[in-house]
Amino acid sequence: MTATDQTEKTVPIRRRGTIAGRLAWLAAAVAAVVVVALVLSAVHLLPQLRNPFAETTTDRSQPVLLQSITQLSRYEAASGAFEVVVDLQKHSSFLPSFIEGSDTLFVGQGSDIAYVDFSGLKSQAIHVSNDRSAVTVTLPRARLEPAVLNVQQSYVYAQQQGLANRIGNFFSGNPNSQQQVYELAQQKIQTAAKQSPLTSEAQKNTQAMLNGMLRSLGFQRVTVTFTGS
Repeated sequence: MTATDQTEKTVPIRRRGTIAGRLAWLAAAVAAVVVVALVLSAVHLLPQLRNPFAETTTDRSQPVLLQSITQLSRYEAASGAFEVVVDLQKHSSFLPSFIEGSDTLFVGQGSDIAYVDFSGLKSQAIHVSNDRSAVTVTLPRARLEPAVLNVQQSYVYAQQQGLANRIGNFFSGNPNSQQQVYELAQQKIQTAAKQSPLTSEAQKNTQAMLNGMLRSLGFQRVTVTFTGS
């Protein structure tokens, strides 16, 4: 074999080595640029890099329509904030709980308002003395609005479901699967509001409001009474 043949055989080997070296150098340079960009983005020297797989939310709801206007003739005299913990358990009589059943621990935050209705008052509800120094006002007793559950502050603290329940929820996609605990929390808050001193506090506040207003009109004695159930 001549020297010329040896030279011809080694040339392709050198070219392949050169190309591989260039590719390795190019890959290292690209990796270095990516690392530097991530570091600069992390220290806020570059704009934050966005996740290409991040989800975007678009609100395509229709405009809100005003359906009715109601004239209010009442005095909202007191409000109360309530918290309730609902422990709702569902179990099957024939299957163990890890197969069929659920246990939901729900923390509900809500409020209720006590008000005095002035809409049904007639002229005889207000009695003024002959010398116009005293006035007596007869009002209906305070009532409670339906309790309102604060959805944003209420949450499911813990939940355990059986295998059958998980499979059913996965395939049904039922958005009302937790509606029962929300309704139960609202009912419990309503019951607690009825048992609380909220209505009596509302009557005291209404009496104080009318007393201040009527005395400012020149009445020296103001009497406010509440009747009805």
